[in-house]
Amino acid sequence: MGNWLTWALLSAFFAAATALLAKLGVSGIPSNLATAIRTTVVIVFAWLMVAVTREFSGMSALTPRNWLFLVLSGTATGLSWLCYFHALKIGEVSKVAPIDKLSVPLVIVFSALLLGERMSAGKIVGGLLIAAGAIVVALG
Repeated sequence: MGNWLTWALLSAFFAAATALLAKLGVSGIPSNLATAIRTTVVIVFAWLMVAVTREFSGMSALTPRNWLFLVLSGTATGLSWLCYFHALKIGEVSKVAPIDKLSVPLVIVFSALLLGERMSAGKIVGGLLIAAGAIVVALG
């Protein structure tokens, strides 16, 4: 089913489409309403995928730790989307989306500090370049 890079590139493509479509969709309506509609579609789509792939059996493997971190992740996602849609409502998508991608250097730092992932020169330089690029694009 492809490797991680294929899936990551598809994710980037759909994230780009998401930003453009969301900017068009939030026009003339409150950003929180737009977020709620998008979230509803995501929920339906996600459960449909569970049904199609017959992954309901995985429910029995969920531990309290899984639940805790998935609920916290969902909360962080919801807060991110609320902020993102509000930023799209009041800003230019070509500036909002790059600033949103500052999450990449933050993940690099947090994964090293909180998960003990190895920090390499490539990750440090890449993270700094992403941060610099996002700022340059947003200010340009």
